[in-house]
Amino acid sequence: MSKKKRLNKKVLQEDREAFAALQAIEDYNPSNKEFELAKVADSHQEMVTDQTDEVQKHAAAGASSDKATDSERGFHDKILGAKNQVKAQYGENSDEYASLGMKKKDEYKRGRRTGSTNGVNNH
Repeated sequence: MSKKKRLNKKVLQEDREAFAALQAIEDYNPSNKEFELAKVADSHQEMVTDQTDEVQKHAAAGASSDKATDSERGFHDKILGAKNQVKAQYGENSDEYASLGMKKKDEYKRGRRTGSTNGVNNH
């Protein structure tokens, strides 16, 4: 399916207004039968149906996205809780805790204090 540029809303509104006016022309009889009122009306109905379908699918996609987001958050909360439970049961230095992608407490570097040289640079 090719990606085509949508018509401007103003253009569509003008088309709808022209269609309404066309319907009021009692003796409309085009020489090109592709533009008979019935065919224009069919095209209008197809557009309305497709636009309605699009709106409904966007709404359904939005609801589906919200549901997936809620599920992701729920799963994330469960994993965080499980990590805390493993930490409580096995400890922060356990292999079980590390297997969950957590860093063992002993693996964190302790900061070393460096002695002051009274602001003198010895280079």
